[in-house]
Amino acid sequence: MPADQLLQAKHTITTSDLLARFEGRQARVGIVGMGYVGLPLALVAAKAGFSVLGFDINASYVERINQGESYIKHIPPQAVAAAIAEKRLEATDDFSRLAEPDAILICVPTPLTKHREPDLSYVENTARAIAPRLRKGQLIVLESTTYPGTTDEVLKPIFEATGLRSGRDFFLAFSPEREDPGNPDFGTSSIPKVVGGDGPEALALADALYSQLVVKTVPVSSTATAEAVKLTENIFRAVNIALANELKVVYAAMGIDVWEVIDAAKTKPFGFMPFYPGPGLGGHCIPVDPFYLTWKAREYDITTRFIELAGQVNAHMPSYVVERLAEAVDRSGRPFSRSRVLILGVAYKKNVDDIRESPSLKLIELIETRGAQVDYHDPYIPELPLTRKHSPLVGRRSIDLSPSTLSAYDAIVIATDHDQVDYRLVVEHARLIIDTRNVFAKSGITSDRVIKA
Repeated sequence: MPADQLLQAKHTITTSDLLARFEGRQARVGIVGMGYVGLPLALVAAKAGFSVLGFDINASYVERINQGESYIKHIPPQAVAAAIAEKRLEATDDFSRLAEPDAILICVPTPLTKHREPDLSYVENTARAIAPRLRKGQLIVLESTTYPGTTDEVLKPIFEATGLRSGRDFFLAFSPEREDPGNPDFGTSSIPKVVGGDGPEALALADALYSQLVVKTVPVSSTATAEAVKLTENIFRAVNIALANELKVVYAAMGIDVWEVIDAAKTKPFGFMPFYPGPGLGGHCIPVDPFYLTWKAREYDITTRFIELAGQVNAHMPSYVVERLAEAVDRSGRPFSRSRVLILGVAYKKNVDDIRESPSLKLIELIETRGAQVDYHDPYIPELPLTRKHSPLVGRRSIDLSPSTLSAYDAIVIATDHDQVDYRLVVEHARLIIDTRNVFAKSGITSDRVIKA
């Protein structure tokens, strides 16, 4: 018997056996993608007592995990080292080992193309890597955010082309990631997990597995419903942030501080939820996910005007900030085209080392297009890595903050409100500050050199 068939026969188990393995935490869990979603999930599974095999095409990630190191700022290396020391976690770039786990959780990126359409290449490539090793009795769960129908229309045909059948030979589910990197109050295990399965057995198995990992599971009727839940969560945020951004522009023209308005409005104990404006949307979810639904809606001849309008409002924010910056610099007596500008913060949100879709990168490009010179400071991003959209910025390095460096710039833009930045030092030595995060008001610092944008 060929080696692949021997491995298949050795590992094939019944549904009831698999359920018992999940509930008894005796199963081996494979996680494809050891990034901001996969690594924390692997650590949670390892801490729960499962044997975890992490897959990644990045050999550096694999090496660092196996050495007990973390390459993500908010994930402590001690957690990785403990999982390795207890032999609960192993990482590999050998995808021929995908037959080993009882459950495979797919945590790979789902970005947009340059035409703002879904790019499922990472998901499809992962599925094609799994398919030749797929065996009877395995549970496959997609966690990557995507449009309703992906699990059934994209993954299932790839797996069933092997001759195995979903719901009979293997089991397919969708459970959207809900990571919020750097959030001190909610981590992977403390956030309820939505689960949808391709049939009742798949749902039961996925529910049993995740029930061992998180505080609560939320079973839904189908994989498409679970996919829609994730999109709805992020579209809700995108639309409300767009409203806050539009109100910022309107109220600024009226001489009204939108942050003061929102803080007063949120004292109402019902009927209002605060969302705050900013320099634009960042992160992998909110700037990307709504367009997965707008693309899929076109298949049904439906135009998602509300969602697309919110996207336009949010996408315009970097340009609005640059206009406010240029006006302020010109009023100070120095032509904006010959000015020096310092961006404080290039991560997409405070206290993380994640620059995915960061509006700061767009700010840098827009400012330089108008002739100004731009540097940045970010305690979490010492050097700008290669990105899909902003490759000319790769290799730029964060400068140190000091009274002399701060005073050398014509303007400083607060783009990310990291806690590690000494904002009192900034306000004492900067000539002009454009605050897109309301950081000075929140810190109780007032200055006539601070302009909100």
